[in-house]
Amino acid sequence: MAEESRLTGRLRRFVQVGTGVGGFAARLAGERLMGRPHEAGARAAELASALGGMKGPIMKVAQILATIPDLVPPEYAAELSKLQMHAPPMGPSFVRRRMKSELGADWQRRFASFEPSAAAAASLGQVHRAVHRDGRALAVKLQYPDMLSAVEADLAQLQVLFAVYRRLDSAIDPSEIGAELSARLREELDYEREAAHMRLYRAALADRPEIRVPELVEELSTRRLLTMSWEEGDPLLAHKGDPLAARNEIAQALFRAWWAPFARLGVIHGDPHLGNYSVRHDGEAVVNLLDYGCIRIFPPRFVEGVVALYTALKTQDRDLAVHAYETWGFSGLSNELIDALQIWADFIYGPLLDDRVRTIADKVTPAEYGRREAFIVHQKLKTHGPVKVPREFVFMDRAAIGLGAVFLHLEARLNFHRLFEEALAEFDAKKVAARQKKAFAEARLTLPEDVAAALAPRAK
Repeated sequence: MAEESRLTGRLRRFVQVGTGVGGFAARLAGERLMGRPHEAGARAAELASALGGMKGPIMKVAQILATIPDLVPPEYAAELSKLQMHAPPMGPSFVRRRMKSELGADWQRRFASFEPSAAAAASLGQVHRAVHRDGRALAVKLQYPDMLSAVEADLAQLQVLFAVYRRLDSAIDPSEIGAELSARLREELDYEREAAHMRLYRAALADRPEIRVPELVEELSTRRLLTMSWEEGDPLLAHKGDPLAARNEIAQALFRAWWAPFARLGVIHGDPHLGNYSVRHDGEAVVNLLDYGCIRIFPPRFVEGVVALYTALKTQDRDLAVHAYETWGFSGLSNELIDALQIWADFIYGPLLDDRVRTIADKVTPAEYGRREAFIVHQKLKTHGPVKVPREFVFMDRAAIGLGAVFLHLEARLNFHRLFEEALAEFDAKKVAARQKKAFAEARLTLPEDVAAALAPRAK
């Protein structure tokens, strides 16, 4: 039986998280009421401390907020980025109870072996190594208990965090950002959906031998348990000292792993965290994509907007650029707001327009990537905004920044323009919808409401 979002669980979690977040918000409000200066560094450390020991969605949200340039003040971004990326794992007794509840009392007999200690642990679940009865090495991803209760309580507290943000800065209206984070976090708890994402990506990248998607083991998977092939490989950063040619191979594979599914099917991997990749060498570099909880599916019009903006920047067609922004859902754009958006667009698309071998950004560290440009945009929005960021833009932007940071970690030098043109060669605006319907049906993937509406036949 699926674990329900229980009232008692939600109340317990609300108190647990709300004590830290609510106390932080109250002290911040007191500072403003009394006219005291806002000590951003101290308050940022306090918020990070309140969230840092928490498993579950609230920690994941904080980490996401830290990775979107200038969404939160730099002092807050710096502290939130320090939150644990690997929470302490649950012990063997928890594992036995959870495995029994998911696969039955004889669950151990369904494996040749199963390691009770976690190989990795994160904010929503932990991974164990196992061996299938047919000899295959397996990765078994087990969700922590009461996560459905936690997510609903934490999403309520997310609104508190955004209220705090609005008090600090009114340049960006974060309401759609909150809605997008809420939708994606709810999806991440559904391992049956993640299994469908894996099926989708295995099909989408089947012709890319340099990219490896784990094979799902359906008979050992449930809504809260996901079993897949164990993909051997080293952490991506273990290859920072490799020769440039080897690092370029890795970066090129990552570029294609991200852009090929987007051009073909309008989907992106929305969590380009370093821990979601590993690399092995089979003569040439092979990149393993290891996590499929955060996959963003876009309606065809959004994909068309991405291509339209690229064309607009290449041809310096401002009207087409405005059309692209409006296609994404930006509204009420003045000339000043358009100018601000163009600064960000020039930064994101710059390497894709530059037909030469280059780094993704010169003389910039991974942590700094996008920060300077975001600061300039933010200052303009303070004067001419606020601007409401459309939902679909959130993870597209975050993923682009995360992927760029990975390229900087590798110090890769590629012709990003030619790689992007290669991806666009597979884009066909008239075929995206048809491809999506076919691929999603084959993957047994339930569509988000906005995509389902976009693909539904229009009434005559």
